[in-house]
Amino acid sequence: MKKVSFAEFGGPDVLHLIDAEEPHAGPGRIRIAVRAAGVNPADWRVREGQVLAAHPVELPAGVGLDASGVVDEVGEGVEGVEIGDHVFGEGSSTYAEFTVLSAWARMPEGLSFEEAAGYPSVVETALRILREVGVRPGQTLLVSGASGGVGSAVLQIARDRGITVIGTAGAANQDYLRSLGALATTYGEGWVERVRQFGPVDAALDLAGSGVIRELVELTGDPHKVISIADLDAPRFGVRFSGVAGSVPDALAEAVGLITRGKLHIPVEKTYTLAEAAAAHADSQAGHTRGRRVIVI
Repeated sequence: MKKVSFAEFGGPDVLHLIDAEEPHAGPGRIRIAVRAAGVNPADWRVREGQVLAAHPVELPAGVGLDASGVVDEVGEGVEGVEIGDHVFGEGSSTYAEFTVLSAWARMPEGLSFEEAAGYPSVVETALRILREVGVRPGQTLLVSGASGGVGSAVLQIARDRGITVIGTAGAANQDYLRSLGALATTYGEGWVERVRQFGPVDAALDLAGSGVIRELVELTGDPHKVISIADLDAPRFGVRFSGVAGSVPDALAEAVGLITRGKLHIPVEKTYTLAEAAAAHADSQAGHTRGRRVIVI
């Protein structure tokens, strides 16, 4: 099969499309013929060699955590899924023609493979950091870097829970944030004062790693009310860096429920082929994403 791999840490140019042996589903696992794979910031952070406890790496290594596709092998002890089912979920080395999933769910009716591949890690992360930051219905949450995949999920899930959301993003994404129910403003000079005009902030999430931790602590008044998934220096300010995944099966089940109720939709901004994985990473690192980037097989 074809898969994307890297043999050294570095920039997007270390990614190569190679011929590799097909993986097989062991006990408690399923294998899918991949139709699409989500492009996550964690993918290029791992490729760069950043220390991420949830994703230890031995070189050479494959790339990717999220995928959607058609089940073609069912491991021992697995129930409730059959060959031919359309599923989405999380595994490893998902930028490939075949991958093994450790967590999965049936795709909701009407969801395309491209859309489905954008949900697993994003929804798990959104649910986890909303829980960790402790924001409650009736309170106000500030989301810095809100237009990407995790931000899109956070805004919609928070609004569904009765939480007021303020989102920061580039000028081109202001209407997009408003379409998700957020109070929107741009980042850049004067952004703190623009946020203050919306009223008090009870909690904040840093999704972009753009060096705003100090200001988020200032706005909330408490470093324990701020969570970052993108700034490894956050602990210097007493802020928790959340990089370890929680229960993906539970997150997938909640995602299915939200999608089915029409409460969650994450658009696919751009698709790539396996051979274009380096370009997908370069675009992801450049930021300014609206929704998700996906590799289509």
